[in-house]
Amino acid sequence: SLSAGLDLPGRFLFAVLTLMTLIASLVFIEEAVYIYRKIPSFKRSVIIWINAAAPVIATTSCIGMWIPRSTMFTDFTAAVFFAIVIHKFLMMMIKECGGQKLLLRRFENGHFKISTGPCCCCCLCLPHVRITRRTLFWLKLGTFQFAFLRPVLMFLSIVLWTNGNYTLYNLSPKGAAMWINCFVGVLTIIALWPVGIMFQHVRTLLNCKKIIPKFTLYQFILILNHLQAAIINILAMQRIIPCAPPLSSSARGAYMIQQLLIMEMFLITLISRVVYRKRYDDPEPPECTAAEAGANKQTP
Repeated sequence: SLSAGLDLPGRFLFAVLTLMTLIASLVFIEEAVYIYRKIPSFKRSVIIWINAAAPVIATTSCIGMWIPRSTMFTDFTAAVFFAIVIHKFLMMMIKECGGQKLLLRRFENGHFKISTGPCCCCCLCLPHVRITRRTLFWLKLGTFQFAFLRPVLMFLSIVLWTNGNYTLYNLSPKGAAMWINCFVGVLTIIALWPVGIMFQHVRTLLNCKKIIPKFTLYQFILILNHLQAAIINILAMQRIIPCAPPLSSSARGAYMIQQLLIMEMFLITLISRVVYRKRYDDPEPPECTAAEAGANKQTP
């Protein structure tokens, strides 16, 4: 078994990381109960989904750390969950503005700046787009396609893996992993673009709702769960991370990713609790009070 092959420092490290995962899960459960009791129903579920991102990734990483053969399944599960969170974050910004109707009424003569990251941050010549119901539909479709297609691609990858045609660390042009990963990368960039467009437009209005720290935490989870993992995997495939029998370079890279993610998601869970926790005894700025009042009128 895995625990039998660990020395005393290794067992201590695994125990500490498992305890971190447990604490992150308990903190999320407490926060979910608080949100359910205090937050209005029309935006309750999206905030719980977004808060769940860090503890879910920590949990899947902990399972992958203890059961190495489950790494592919745990990585895919975390990726699929975060794909849904990207869509939920866009929906949260719309709901924090009071909902789609109030957002359209507030910005009826406004325009979206679409020359933003990650797609078109260098294309400053792109025209501004009017804020209409159709524009909001296309923005929501941009994030929803990733939340829908990522599970489909996950299912396809598992089918190919059971047939021996998919190897997680085989990125040769003849392997299915390279083409699926490239397709997922394109879909990810397309999904992140609408979130960036919406954030650039509403960040001043939602400053009282701590939208900038919330967006920063969302970006940190994205970078750590995708970019950090990709860099370590590349280093492992190039044998820059040396093998240590009985672990190969790829296995050591996977262990590094899982252990780093547990520590990082633990910290993000604690910070999220502070950022998303609203103190109801503090007076709110007038613009926040007006947005809440308009949203409550729309909610039956």
